[in-house]
Amino acid sequence: MDLAKYRTLFLEEARDHLGELGGALLALEKNPGNGEAIDLAFRMAHSIKGMAGSLGYDSITEVAHLLEDRMDAARASGRVDPVEGLPVLFRGLDGLELMVNAVADTGDAPPPNPELVGILTGDSVPVAEEAPAEPAPGVAPAAPEAPAAPRPAAAASVRVRTETLDRFLSAVGEVILTSRQARTAAHREGRATPSALGFDRMDRVVGELQRRALSLRTAPLLRVMEPLPRLARDVGRRTGKRVEVELRGAELELDRSILDRVGDPLVHLVRNAIDHGVEPPAERRERGKAELGRLVVDARREKDSIRISVSDDGAGIDLDAVRARAVDAGLVHEGLAEDLPPDEVAALVFRPGLSTKPEVSDISGRGVGMDAVKATIESLGGRVELESRPGLGTTTSLVVPITAAVQRVLLAGVREETVAIPISKVERIVEVEAQGIERSGRESFALIDDEPVLVLDLARRLGLEPFSDDGQAPLVIAEVRGERVALRVERLAGQQEIYVKPVPRLLASSRALAGLTVLGDGSPVFALDVNQLL
Repeated sequence: MDLAKYRTLFLEEARDHLGELGGALLALEKNPGNGEAIDLAFRMAHSIKGMAGSLGYDSITEVAHLLEDRMDAARASGRVDPVEGLPVLFRGLDGLELMVNAVADTGDAPPPNPELVGILTGDSVPVAEEAPAEPAPGVAPAAPEAPAAPRPAAAASVRVRTETLDRFLSAVGEVILTSRQARTAAHREGRATPSALGFDRMDRVVGELQRRALSLRTAPLLRVMEPLPRLARDVGRRTGKRVEVELRGAELELDRSILDRVGDPLVHLVRNAIDHGVEPPAERRERGKAELGRLVVDARREKDSIRISVSDDGAGIDLDAVRARAVDAGLVHEGLAEDLPPDEVAALVFRPGLSTKPEVSDISGRGVGMDAVKATIESLGGRVELESRPGLGTTTSLVVPITAAVQRVLLAGVREETVAIPISKVERIVEVEAQGIERSGRESFALIDDEPVLVLDLARRLGLEPFSDDGQAPLVIAEVRGERVALRVERLAGQQEIYVKPVPRLLASSRALAGLTVLGDGSPVFALDVNQLL
């Protein structure tokens, strides 16, 4: 039997089951007698065993079966031993994840780890994990545990290969573009009114098709948020800290292409919050805090964007330490560092090479994390916001668009080309005298609201003939990497909702071009990634 065509399905389902198994074990860590969590863990281990056995992955079947036996014993007793039993279950989960990842890498399941098999069968004793510390006398216990975020209700589903879905979505995009071209041609030739040709009905049908197609592109945030509590547990154990994680808004959906790239920044923010923010238990006691640190990952919808915030109740950002490290790294002159306002000092953590950790560890300290988070989110057309309160904690928010396929844009003429600027980035449009644009070296500035604003000549930036210094100069005031910038264009052609297709491979090296669409008259238009213009 050719297993290759079934391997992808196995990997997808096995990882889903492992995620649910991990969530069940975390629930058991908080309440060893949670019957629903015990039953869920048993079912997940049983499902993995069955799938692996049907494809001949005997080693995975063996480990999953041993884990299933453990959970069956827990079902009989009604609880899991938190000291001896739970660490064994987590070791079994880690082992299964390594074996499934090996299948993804090599196509074959590795032999079971003898030590792991011995631990699961009870022939050897695992190294016990440190038990949670009891609250010190006179210190208030931690607040009651918040209810877990509701998991989206299970529904009947069909798994479709990514390549098949991409081809379908591309075909839908062609239908949308073709319908617009047909309507434009009918108007131009004056053959009949659009309604007489059935264009109104076609627009409704195409609009519904577009909405349905976009729903196929989305997936719930739970996909990237579900692993975070277990990640926090592991980092907390390694750093000697106790942290509970609350997930909110995991049922919200996001474009898959964006969701896949948001996962790594969220992982870094959670690791950073625990390693840098949350204090050790003894230090929290001294400050009158509960020993159990709290981390909230909250997702909310804001118009056409999703805001995902990671908040901790730790010590906050040490601004003096950030300022000192920035001076040492040569990022800020020592004479200017003392005069920087707090928000600008905090923003320095996004600069490459800056870390307040005195030593490098496998968790942090290299200064290559927050700048990578910022670069990733901005490349998606989003932004990163940071708020810190000394002694109370830090909140880092990732604001990303819900979909990358359909965007509301401002159409602007640049020489013989037309470009699309995302409306979400546009503040307003002003018109100034071209001669009033001042030049300083290689940069240009215009006085907007009595403040100098950097002017970017889009013609020059796109490799076209620069604009002249005569007449009126339309300026699109936009937000670029958190700064107010004026984009100089030649003419404006209104707003439009466009279906964005990938840039042709020949032009893929031009980072300022985020996508391509075709207008009703058949002319191609490039969508700009304004964050890449600076």
